[in-house]
Amino acid sequence: MLTSKQPRRRPFWQRLLRLVLELVAISWLCVLILRFVPPPTSAFMLERRIEAWRGGERNFTLKYQFIPLPKISAELPIALVAGEDQKFPVHHGFDVQAIEDAMDDADEGARLRGASTISQQVAKNLFLWNGHSFVRKGLEAYFTVLLELTWPKSRILEVYANIAEFGDGIYGADAAAREFFGKPAQQLSAHEAALLAATLPNPKKLRADRPSAYVLKRADWIERQVRQLGGPAYLAH
Repeated sequence: MLTSKQPRRRPFWQRLLRLVLELVAISWLCVLILRFVPPPTSAFMLERRIEAWRGGERNFTLKYQFIPLPKISAELPIALVAGEDQKFPVHHGFDVQAIEDAMDDADEGARLRGASTISQQVAKNLFLWNGHSFVRKGLEAYFTVLLELTWPKSRILEVYANIAEFGDGIYGADAAAREFFGKPAQQLSAHEAALLAATLPNPKKLRADRPSAYVLKRADWIERQVRQLGGPAYLAH
């Protein structure tokens, strides 16, 4: 009696390579789609919703409304760049000098500080989870490369201005402008934009509408940096 020949199983390395290639293709497709489609949410927003649900925060409301860059005051993007990543228009996703400086400070005994660019923050906020593991940092670098290869700088900055957390459960320029200043993002003044940018180190504790001495001092510094950079025209280069 003839028996049918069993199909030969592919070697493990071939199956692993195929899986990796499929994951790369899927992740790149997601990045490509989001170049043109407003993100309906972000990984950080989902994480905050789950946290509220598990903590029994019945009154928690997440505020998020994506708006295109032309509907955001030109004062906000430049304030974000001045406060977070002044080399944003010219780097390719990573500020090597800032990383080296942070590592040098750590070697000298200082607390290791972040050196994330706006591109890295978009990658992290949009696709990943909070944390400091090597796995997450590796994925952050991977998605940063995909973003820089697939999106123009204006799109990266547009998404950042829309998904950045400016307060507990308050995401994006428009939600923040309405919550803290009672106006749409298009009407933000230079000082209001600087106040919003000044809260980004710790948006759950720092407020733009009731600024602490730290927020006021940082906002003043951001406004000076904006002027030194040349104002909103800096981002048109």
